[in-house]
Amino acid sequence: MLVSEVMLQQTQVSRVMGHYPRFLRRYPTVEDLAAAPLDAVRESWAGLGYYARASNLHAAACHVVANFDGVFPAEAAVLARLPGIGRYTAGAVASIAFGADAAAVDTNVARVLGRVFRVRGRRGSSARTTALWRLAQCLVPPRRAGDWNQALMDLGATICVARRPRCPACPVASVCRSRAGVIAQRRRTQRVRSSRRKPSRA
Repeated sequence: MLVSEVMLQQTQVSRVMGHYPRFLRRYPTVEDLAAAPLDAVRESWAGLGYYARASNLHAAACHVVANFDGVFPAEAAVLARLPGIGRYTAGAVASIAFGADAAAVDTNVARVLGRVFRVRGRRGSSARTTALWRLAQCLVPPRRAGDWNQALMDLGATICVARRPRCPACPVASVCRSRAGVIAQRRRTQRVRSSRRKPSRA
């Protein structure tokens, strides 16, 4: 889970698909990865780019072996302190791999939540990011966080896309505040246009 999440950072799925099984065959356990020379790990990463990710993954493996006896911690807060693992990756691994009740907010999830709940603020601002994470954590269903997070990710990747979202196919369209706002604006515009077309009385 961690390897896939790190590989998918800034890299398309199509490119990762070929590298992921080869990497796991070469380093099937965290001990194997930690014991490997860094140069060999970076060589195994060839073709994916952003080699700092390979270095961080190797450093994280070394840390887990040295400090956790080779057993990855299941808590998102602890995972987030490993080298190269940010808040999203920690939440994704904790919820999907370990079943922890942790939120995972990536670009797709942020877009879905931002639209459905019409979260105000400038994109990327700390205030909006904090609001989205707080909202995401409140919505996590107990013992189903992994399924929930993956569903939100898929919704944002396939339906609630950045441009031309497929609102008619969205399962939460009826409660989406942004969609409701767009529909209301269209109705107001239509009323204004209709009133302009009416002939004036003599």
